[in-house]
Amino acid sequence: MLDIHAVARKVRFYLRHKSHQTSRLSRKSLEFACLLIGAAWVALFSLGFALLADLGLEWNAHWTAKHPYLAWLILPFGLTALSWFTAKYTPYVAGSGIPQVIASIALPHGSNKTRLVAFGQTLWKIPLTFFAMLLGASVGREGPSVQVGAAVMLAWGNFCRKHNLAFKGLSSNELMATGAAGGLAAAFNAPLAGVIFAIEELGRGVLLRWERRVLLGVLAAGFILVAIMGNNPYFPHYSGATSVPYMYLWVLCCAAVCGVFGGLFARLLGKGLAAYSPAKWRGWIRRHPLGIAFLLGLGLAALGSYSNGNTYGTGYQVVTELLNDTPLPNEGLGIAKLFATVATYWAGIAGGIFTPALTTGAALGAQIWEITDGVVDQRLLVLLSMAAFLAAATQSPVTASVVVMEMTGSQPVLFWLLVCSLLASLVSRQFCPKPFYHFAAGRFRQRIQQDHDSTQAKTTATP
Repeated sequence: MLDIHAVARKVRFYLRHKSHQTSRLSRKSLEFACLLIGAAWVALFSLGFALLADLGLEWNAHWTAKHPYLAWLILPFGLTALSWFTAKYTPYVAGSGIPQVIASIALPHGSNKTRLVAFGQTLWKIPLTFFAMLLGASVGREGPSVQVGAAVMLAWGNFCRKHNLAFKGLSSNELMATGAAGGLAAAFNAPLAGVIFAIEELGRGVLLRWERRVLLGVLAAGFILVAIMGNNPYFPHYSGATSVPYMYLWVLCCAAVCGVFGGLFARLLGKGLAAYSPAKWRGWIRRHPLGIAFLLGLGLAALGSYSNGNTYGTGYQVVTELLNDTPLPNEGLGIAKLFATVATYWAGIAGGIFTPALTTGAALGAQIWEITDGVVDQRLLVLLSMAAFLAAATQSPVTASVVVMEMTGSQPVLFWLLVCSLLASLVSRQFCPKPFYHFAAGRFRQRIQQDHDSTQAKTTATP
């Protein structure tokens, strides 16, 4: 005889089980949709930033070509104004932006953890970098895109968690890492490089859970931009030699030269102007940052005049021409670009060093080609030196080689790019033992602590 009560219990159990499964599926779908929306926000902010930066570079090229001597007036006063505004109103957006993200990830959980990537202040990075490019400062937008991406994803994640939509299982660190790496992937149109950057650079010395959602968010930001703009390399597609006789000797040569100059570059950026000045001047330099910014602006104008404007901005056009086998436009352009980038960074304004470092490496590679009387393909030496100098400057060889590979579509040369980057990174450590981004991140952590202590002291002193 059929037991009606037993059947009813089984039906209720089955319905509850199915309801629970449907709820879980619905929850996962909602979380995935929120992740894609966050990645889309990061990609769109990066795209808008890129378009604005391109406009700044275009206007700079126009006015410097038409009135080159105006640089002697515009750069000193413009750099001073940007330095003043940044120090007074947006102190946490100075420099690249990557150190701020690294510092935020390393800070303990609390009210100060996300101050360096606060959404409202971080958005100033976009117009300030635009004005720096318009003036002719040697800056890039890729590092700033990392900080902006972290701020955007963190703000979106906090919104979703506040309204109980998604990301309950993701910490602030994971949200920042997703946005930061997604910002890099979108900035360079290089999704794989974003993942490598997240693991090698952001995860160095810090415990991060590289779960599926984080990596999916990074890849999604890159692929969304690819869907919008097309699958085009950042630089022209590499069409040079992929192998030459005695290839390992050319790799060693590029690694040694770029390793030395890249290590000195990172050391100069990290130590600052006062460290390389006579002892009696150091106090004055620290007390008069605006006067120093004015003098550095004069230095940038001098370098720009020497190089016919090739040290201004990112240097994208220079790299494009060198990868197309055009001769080096100026003798010593690599060294000039190196010092232009250092001078810009010392001024304390917003702007990245990523693309200027690639330009410096490309020019050094072309210089090696000229010194060796052009016995091998110039484009190969330019490509190797781009990756080697970036690796030496950041001490992130895997990121450097994958970034250059994706930016130029040079997959057949990836092995040699990686070898050259690893060797250059080893050489660089002899001059700058600690990676520059992490050295700068330590200073931002110290500044946050000092600001926190100062605020507490004022609060305690108030009756």
